[in-house]
Amino acid sequence: MADIRNIAIIAHVDHGKTTLVDQILKQCSVFRKNQVVRERFLDSNDLERERGITILAKNISIPYKNFKINLIDTPGHADFGGEVERVLKMADGVLLLVDAFEGPMPQTRFVLEKALALHLKPIVVINKIDRPDNRPEEVLDEIYDLFIDLDAHEDQLNFPVVYASGREGWAIKNLEDARENINPLLESIINDLPAPPVFEGTTQIQVTSLDYSDYVGRIGIGRVFRGTLQKSEKLSIIKRDGSIQETVPKQIFVFDGLARLEVEEVQCGDICAIVGIEGIDIGDTICDATNPEPLEIISIDEPTISMTFTVNNSPFYGREGKYVTSRQLRERLYKELEHNVALRVHDTASPDSYKVSGRGILHLSILIENMRREGYELQIREPKVIYKEINGKKAEPIEILVVDVPSETAGKVIELVGQRRGEMVKMENKGSLQKLEFHIPTRGIVGLRTKVLTATSGEGIMHHRFFQYEYFKGAINKVTNGVMISMDEGPATAYSIDALQDRGKFFIDPGTIVYKGQIIGEHTKENDIEVNIQKGKKLSNMRASGSDKAVKITPAIKFSLEEALEYIHDDELVEVTPKSIRLRKLHLDVNDRKRFNLGKTV
Repeated sequence: MADIRNIAIIAHVDHGKTTLVDQILKQCSVFRKNQVVRERFLDSNDLERERGITILAKNISIPYKNFKINLIDTPGHADFGGEVERVLKMADGVLLLVDAFEGPMPQTRFVLEKALALHLKPIVVINKIDRPDNRPEEVLDEIYDLFIDLDAHEDQLNFPVVYASGREGWAIKNLEDARENINPLLESIINDLPAPPVFEGTTQIQVTSLDYSDYVGRIGIGRVFRGTLQKSEKLSIIKRDGSIQETVPKQIFVFDGLARLEVEEVQCGDICAIVGIEGIDIGDTICDATNPEPLEIISIDEPTISMTFTVNNSPFYGREGKYVTSRQLRERLYKELEHNVALRVHDTASPDSYKVSGRGILHLSILIENMRREGYELQIREPKVIYKEINGKKAEPIEILVVDVPSETAGKVIELVGQRRGEMVKMENKGSLQKLEFHIPTRGIVGLRTKVLTATSGEGIMHHRFFQYEYFKGAINKVTNGVMISMDEGPATAYSIDALQDRGKFFIDPGTIVYKGQIIGEHTKENDIEVNIQKGKKLSNMRASGSDKAVKITPAIKFSLEEALEYIHDDELVEVTPKSIRLRKLHLDVNDRKRFNLGKTV
């Protein structure tokens, strides 16, 4: 197995990981002749391409000289930590990709911590060297500091460094070297990373990710940790709960470029895909039938945020979606559990709603976005933080929040975070920006992004990741505005919106059809108000000079799914359909709302 290298690429969001892989694929002639090559090839999912982030881990292999490099592309966001932890088990080394200006970011720390804990050998790639504001020497010092902070071993601290430009397609060992191609990086992978160790004995494979085909069902992907895997060999599968069942794989594939190649056997250390094992699941051990020995179970970080998913019961129910019943919603959520190991789904007292817990709002919003694109209609309650009890005291999740802001607005951001029980732990200059680091309760981050963007005139860059559970920090006093609620059903008129503009900001455009109880805007004061948005101008034959001039309407505020989830309160819902994202009150009738609010105050 000396000619195989198993390597995972880890990086913060938008540090150029997928673009660098594109260049490696092109320069190693992985693409077939006449094949149409699109940019960011590994971002195969529509959502990944739209948002420019990696959500799902993917496996490919790259031929270089006489070597086969098994490359694992990993997500960069801490909300997808479930993916990262699993796939790193397949690797012997990691490429740590860091932006030449931004340096190590919260998610860089998150994924590197996982890799070092598994004793993987790192290669540091300082990417985007062609940026005009690059600062590679300072970034390298920050990377050393990060390794020391994470208690890296001496051999891990002695890492090789490669400077690269993923966009331009070159890598160099020294900043003065000629900038020709990506080969210096590939040479470093071959020379500086270990070949997979070979362990003799009976077969042992751990399933670390799943694929699905309509023709053959579930496909388990994992690494052969011991022995040799042979097709049609009698094997046992040991489930996470310890139960054992006998099985025989129907087909075995290894990764060959971007495709899969069917083989009769797979050697120890290689990564393969197994077809034909019923009920295969992530974390399962596939082993010899006569000597079933389980591998260590993959540990996954616990969820920190929960939301209640309910069926859509608004007046516009069933107009845009195909799947609208509680049975279909339940089936889809439990199907997601098969491969999304960081997710939890629990039934509630109501037969129409389910409590779904995940690693963060982004983790759950990606699930909701995928569901709406598949044709589901559903409603989501306000995100809730998951509390724990430690030594008899209430404890809550704390996040590390990093905000990069222009110096003149740093004071506003510190004040904003301080109001939400955030404590500043670090402040340093980064080019023309100031880098502020805080420890803040997860509940304090909900809805903070919009306020930071407003305070910094859109220039603030905010990242956060889960840190640890700490004792409850106390109540957060949030001064929030009330909302404007439609008192009737029908299309909104420009005349009404123009007349009500001094009352607040609108979320809808003229002509949008709304229903009674739908939230259509934000009130300038703290109380909610009902407004008649369908009112039209009375037509008469009396005209006054200038009274019919064109109305000037401020453009409506359009929420993304995450922003909508962060905006709502306890008595509100986000209605999600394939074509729309609407905000509404939990109780559409004004009298029901009064009774609900009265019950809360009693």
